[in-house]
Amino acid sequence: MKVIVIGCTHAGTAAVTQMAKLYPEAQITVYERNDNISFLSCGIALHVGGVVEHAESLFYSSPEQLQALGVETRMLHEVLAVDTKARTVTVRDIMSDQLITDTYDKLVVTTGSWPIIPKMPGMELDNILLCKNYAHAQMIIERAKHAERIVVVGAGYIGVELVEAFEQLGKHVTLIDNTPRVLFKYLDKQFTELVEQDMRERHIELALGQTVTALEGEQGKVSTVKTTQGEYRADLVIMCIGFRPNTGLLSGQVEMLGNGAIVVDEYMRTSCPDVYAAGDSCAIRYNPTGEPAYIPLATNAVRMGTLVARNLLGPTVRYLGTQGTSGIKIFDLNIGSTGLTEQAALDAGMIVKSVTISDNFRPEFMPTYEQALLKVVYEEAGGRIVGAQLLSKADLTQSINTMSVCIQNRMTMDELAFVDFFFQPHYNKPWNLLNQAGLQALQQTVIR
Repeated sequence: MKVIVIGCTHAGTAAVTQMAKLYPEAQITVYERNDNISFLSCGIALHVGGVVEHAESLFYSSPEQLQALGVETRMLHEVLAVDTKARTVTVRDIMSDQLITDTYDKLVVTTGSWPIIPKMPGMELDNILLCKNYAHAQMIIERAKHAERIVVVGAGYIGVELVEAFEQLGKHVTLIDNTPRVLFKYLDKQFTELVEQDMRERHIELALGQTVTALEGEQGKVSTVKTTQGEYRADLVIMCIGFRPNTGLLSGQVEMLGNGAIVVDEYMRTSCPDVYAAGDSCAIRYNPTGEPAYIPLATNAVRMGTLVARNLLGPTVRYLGTQGTSGIKIFDLNIGSTGLTEQAALDAGMIVKSVTISDNFRPEFMPTYEQALLKVVYEEAGGRIVGAQLLSKADLTQSINTMSVCIQNRMTMDELAFVDFFFQPHYNKPWNLLNQAGLQALQQTVIR
């Protein structure tokens, strides 16, 4: 069996390592246009802020490790075309500029995503950077040394984490986003208000609800960011406005969503025979809605890549879908979310209710305790849980993993009220926060 893998970040690395173990007789070839693999881009902000000293430690595999498994690893090779009918790929050796054609029995597309680059005046200026890979990380570190005023465009996880890192480096930081709140996709207003208050107290300038319209410069370098509501001085601009899937190679050959994300079934098969896909290039089933969605997360990618290997010779292990579960630590706040926010559920046309619990996470007779804010979103009819958010200075984020399981298993609020959680004063109260949410929802239900 001859297998070609295009792209080798999280999904590709997971697929290749598992295939090498499961099919030792297979001929596996990886084509990767970069000179490195498996870079944990979620650690870039940690590197920028000095928490992780060496960016090299953010790699968890290498071409040499794959080659030791018997995988033909061709770095600096860019796949230019795929012909799924002829089962061929056309590849350019970047170093020699030579073109080669290769054939496959099974094709695995793990080409990932790339930052969205807006088209606007001034994008050609120097010191306007993206944040995705190892080269970006090194560039951001180097340019930030000589920048006093830094503008971050995009208030998602990556943007917010970079803002924290730059603030800790003593920079004057402005955060711009066209949504009215930071972390809009992940948290409802009562949570984002706390994050924004913390940021403002640290003198971070928030320019929310406004869109960047142009970038202006002096002597070829960016100096001003213009928006629909104002102007902001900048020595350095980081664009973090989102990602789009890298799927042009399969355009017109497999089923895709409108944004180009490849649609795969629960066994990671595309609509084309013997072509599999995984990771940020794909859409996957979003359990809160039951519909395909584009949710580029490393956790989704490694699961999908592993399942490609498991299902390469036939459907054996199905994907359970995703809740888009994620966590972030911003300054002193530990935050986790899973599934739909209440706002997102309403925007999707769902009829939902929510409960919010604000309580100390453990008994007040303990020497110390912290307040926790928990919100659970559920369908009004039947009480099926569709989302949850949690924020505290104490690290309670594992509770969001628990809520992810609840959503995946289609649990209801009345079931959550009486789940068996342990009690120990070091960790919680006799009624766990999650139990409390279920009980509060139960109290709102009229018993007939």
